[in-house]
Amino acid sequence: MNRRTFLYRSAAAAAGSLAVGSIRGVFAQSSKGSQPIVATRAGKIRGVTVNAVKTFKGIPYGASTTGRARFEPPVAPRPWTGVRDAIALGPKCPQEQDALFRLLPELERPEPVGEDCLCLNVWTNAVGSDNKRPVMVWLHGGGYATGSGGFVLYDGAELARKHDVVVVTVNHRLNVFGFLYLAEVGGANYSHATNAGMRDIVAALEWVRDNIAAFGGDPKNVTVFGQSGGAGKVSTLMAMPSARGLFHRAIAESGAALTGVSRADANRTTETILARLGVKAAEINRLHEIPYAELLAAAAAPGARAGEPPIRLAPVVDGSLLPRDPFTPDAPPLSADVPLLIGSTATEVLFAQAPPSEPLDDAGLRARVKQTLRIDDSDADRVIAVYRKGRPAASNGDLAATIATDASAFATGPNTEAERKAALGGAPVYRYYFSWYSPIRGGQLRSFHTLEIPFVFDHVDAVKEMTGTGPDRAPLAARMAGAWTAFARTGNPNHAGLPEWRPFEAQKRTTMIFDKECRAVEDPYREERLAIAAITAANRRG
Repeated sequence: MNRRTFLYRSAAAAAGSLAVGSIRGVFAQSSKGSQPIVATRAGKIRGVTVNAVKTFKGIPYGASTTGRARFEPPVAPRPWTGVRDAIALGPKCPQEQDALFRLLPELERPEPVGEDCLCLNVWTNAVGSDNKRPVMVWLHGGGYATGSGGFVLYDGAELARKHDVVVVTVNHRLNVFGFLYLAEVGGANYSHATNAGMRDIVAALEWVRDNIAAFGGDPKNVTVFGQSGGAGKVSTLMAMPSARGLFHRAIAESGAALTGVSRADANRTTETILARLGVKAAEINRLHEIPYAELLAAAAAPGARAGEPPIRLAPVVDGSLLPRDPFTPDAPPLSADVPLLIGSTATEVLFAQAPPSEPLDDAGLRARVKQTLRIDDSDADRVIAVYRKGRPAASNGDLAATIATDASAFATGPNTEAERKAALGGAPVYRYYFSWYSPIRGGQLRSFHTLEIPFVFDHVDAVKEMTGTGPDRAPLAARMAGAWTAFARTGNPNHAGLPEWRPFEAQKRTTMIFDKECRAVEDPYREERLAIAAITAANRRG
């Protein structure tokens, strides 16, 4: 067996095994001898075929961002001759451990790490520019600090195979490498050192525009979709002039970006990190020489040190790349013609909070609600009564988790974005609510943050550690993935497997509830929404 044959067989086996637990074997059965070759603008690449899906990994869409290129805008990759292997994941940006792996450590798998991280992955049923499939570009979660497009949860093979779309996942700069604001502290030489991570995403979308036709995709029908921090990136792109025309639909799952970081706050973060590193403004060029582990350590903020402002590494309203807050005071007119699909899960907070101990008695429920909402006994009792009325079958633990979620940015952000986008007019908004409960860990995690992702990607068997093994999973995945891909095709998520799903608007607030039974409901849980809104407003005044 020669070296190239060994590499391809190994890559196909890796694509099938996916490293851990029940993930093994889900995407196996590589098509022997099928090594698709595609010509990109930078050069030819060779992928593998797995279960009839052509898979290309680690494709560079930008040049290395190491050394002098650290913090600078991305530039095109250096062209190559011959055929470049695209059979293994490229590096993810240096980062701390992702929060999901602390919740479900069995999902973590090794990935290469490095600053030369501007790469992407593509899954498609057929290559060649004669094909015109919708393109879905996934922006990973992890806030703006962690994550990668190579995470097993984001494998696009089944979405491509079952729903005939082209799936792209993207790695880009994160945390201090992607969002350290140097445009003012660094002077003229660093005037473009702002929002590097968002610039990377724009560069990836430009790569899609210029190259995706060769992978069977339609560059004139591109949907950006993402969850949590990825939803924030999607929302931010909608307010960025440089991203205009590079995507045509948007999906934001369990996240939002109502505002960006102000220049004043961004400067304070930069000054804090420089002080931690012992670097003066006049010595800012030293930042290119400091090992990346030291930069990560300096930017880590488990809690602000005495007298320091909080570390804020996220998209900055810099007046140029991001000229305004994404969704404040209104939805961005720049993307008025871009349809939006947006929503959240029922108990998002159980991703980060310990689940309520069961059984939770009435006194314990009241105590949790008082603490969550910062209210007294009588107000807590009124809120609980509203939720009991709307959810008569819910346990006290269910109510505690749902109330905490409804009061969190996980729910309020997507709700506000939906309202403001609908008020703008133009393209429609579709709102969803994912309330299916996972059976794992005795059902304690319920409908936790990230749980909808394997349903959207239609590969629930790949992550049984999240979804369990029940028979209700596959039909729900087919309905959700069918809606997401229908939306990618036409801007409308309706398909034969769902009841009629009308656009969201201020009065009726139509919402598709995804559960064992899928229902389109006008203003679901209205009294709960109004109760939480009233308490939130009172707390602001107080």
